[in-house]
Amino acid sequence: MADEPTLGEIVRRFEDRLADVRDDIQQIGRRLDEKVDQRIYDLRHETLAARVTTLETLRDKDAEKIVATRRWLIGAVIVPLVGILLPVVILLVRGSGS
Repeated sequence: MADEPTLGEIVRRFEDRLADVRDDIQQIGRRLDEKVDQRIYDLRHETLAARVTTLETLRDKDAEKIVATRRWLIGAVIVPLVGILLPVVILLVRGSGS
């Protein structure tokens, strides 16, 4: 009989276990509050994917603008400049050779 716990000790042990279970439940609740809902995660992922797509589209348009600017520069500036300077250079070379 001396090895058997008293009723008070059993109640104390039970209350200790109950307090442990309550603490565990509170910790689980806090962790669940921190967890992101799957629907919110999916919405954020879709939004991010849409932003990336938009940025890629803008980058492609900018690349096209750069190519168009280069073409304009060649067509409007360099070709006429060469057209004007080439005959002058040819005349200078032929004129100095005579």
